[in-house]
Amino acid sequence: MDYRQLGRSGLKVPVLSFGTATFGGSNEFFKRWGDTDVAEATRMIDLCIDHGVNFFDTADVYSEGASEEVLGQAIKGKRDKVLISTKATFATGSGPNEVGSSRFHLIRACEASLKRLGTDHIDVYFMHAFDALTPVEETLHALDHLITSGKVGYIGASNFSGWHLMKSLAASEQRGLARYVAYQGYYSLVGRDYEWELMPLGLDQGVSLMVWSPLGWGRLTGKIRRGAPVTEGRIATGGAEGGPIVDQDYLFTVVDALDLVAKETGKTVAQVALNWLLQRPTVANIVIGARNEEQLKQNLGAVGWQLTAEQVALLDKASHRVPTYPYWHQIQFGERNPKPTDW
Repeated sequence: MDYRQLGRSGLKVPVLSFGTATFGGSNEFFKRWGDTDVAEATRMIDLCIDHGVNFFDTADVYSEGASEEVLGQAIKGKRDKVLISTKATFATGSGPNEVGSSRFHLIRACEASLKRLGTDHIDVYFMHAFDALTPVEETLHALDHLITSGKVGYIGASNFSGWHLMKSLAASEQRGLARYVAYQGYYSLVGRDYEWELMPLGLDQGVSLMVWSPLGWGRLTGKIRRGAPVTEGRIATGGAEGGPIVDQDYLFTVVDALDLVAKETGKTVAQVALNWLLQRPTVANIVIGARNEEQLKQNLGAVGWQLTAEQVALLDKASHRVPTYPYWHQIQFGERNPKPTDW
């Protein structure tokens, strides 16, 4: 397993981590993703560790905390061998202060996550979304306190706009507070918007990317083909609810290119899609998910080999989209405003 440095920190993480949103399945929304119990979770975590994947990602809102509870039980006796990331910001109750990134909510949310996980520290703690009602200085002071108290190792941001992240980084520098070292965001061959602003920002500011939903909300698993009905997988079960809408012609163009490369390499469509991401700038880690051990084994096969430059170029071309303004305008001045990719 390859390991990469997480942003401007001393922490090294495996290029793959295992996302545990499928653990628990305590309500109808998350049950569509999966309802893995402790026994199966333990087997999958052991399988991950055997393959060098010792990083596990969850959130306090996944199955209303059940994901953290299942993960905590599944890593008993192995805590010193693994890294854990979890998240806070979304509502964990009906009260007016049980949501957001205020000091009030974050301190209590962190304590609750630690209890459910059965541990005394969280390795990487993400803000699950930007809270525009709370000053970024308040959020960062609270996170800095959690770090100095030993309850959190490093902090990250998820689903922030570029200016949200930059404002936070500037506040950290100005006030001498802990800074976000990682950004957890959506990025896939059918979702390349991350490249337009967040990727250049990450390169400039030393913020690594942890990719979530790297298979485009289940669209790049190999179960979707041009002209064929969708009868299985995340799309068929409704697990892509809330995800981005993808133009069908565009999707099938990308899938056709993936099929071609998969045949050339002897790999699966999903493995090719994941391997493409591992060659992109700023990517330190990909959060893979699996409903069962067989899916997990397939995703683990995305590492240990590399696409050729010609295969990458083919996938780049098939997945290319004209960016929105002002990015399409900036392309015209690439000699003064270089971009890390071909968009």
